[in-house]
Amino acid sequence: MTAPIMPKATAKWLVFNTTMTFDQIADFTQLHPLEVQSIADDETAQHMKPVDPVLMGQLTREEIAKAEADPAHRLKLLSNPLVVALQKPRKGARYTPVSKRLDKPDAIFWLLRNHPELPDAVIGRLVGTTKATIDKVRNRSHWNAANLKAADPVTLGLCSQIELDQAIDKANREKTRAASGTKGTRAVLRPASETLAEEPEEADAFAETPDPEEAADPDALADALEAESVDDADEGDDDEG
Repeated sequence: MTAPIMPKATAKWLVFNTTMTFDQIADFTQLHPLEVQSIADDETAQHMKPVDPVLMGQLTREEIAKAEADPAHRLKLLSNPLVVALQKPRKGARYTPVSKRLDKPDAIFWLLRNHPELPDAVIGRLVGTTKATIDKVRNRSHWNAANLKAADPVTLGLCSQIELDQAIDKANREKTRAASGTKGTRAVLRPASETLAEEPEEADAFAETPDPEEAADPDALADALEAESVDDADEGDDDEG
């Protein structure tokens, strides 16, 4: 299911204006339940303005009433052409607000310490940083290395819990695959030199069985044809007699 526009702001509105469960809100906004709980506890999105999904045309009052009456009910996102246009992916690096850019080294420090299995490229994609910055934080050569404090990038709002969980799961699967030695065992095409080298052998095999007509002696064939013609003539004389 597609997430609504501004999912965290929408989740904040649903948390403070409805009686739905965290799981229902997380399912509708495509957030992790822990993220919804942190919004309810004012740990994240403190200065974010809530967004009413009803005014945005993505939800109806009747749908909210059904969800409040039945905790197992899952909200259905309405299609809004304006929202679809705003949700089109944009090319380029992820934009990070100026107020959160100073938090990137802390998030990198947290990921390096708690999830060493994550490659630098994945860390850079999650936090929105460069490999050079990651190396400086790892080598403690960052200009603010003395003041770095490990902080969860999800809590800092640099990535979502779902993105982090997927990255960790993928890194663990690749690590397990590499340890078992199954990586890189796919069949490959044989070199042309090997396949071409087999063709003369096949040709020689066919050449070893000569054609019986070509191998026959010409003189023997002539004698056989002459004897056959004599026999035919004798049979003709007997018929006339």
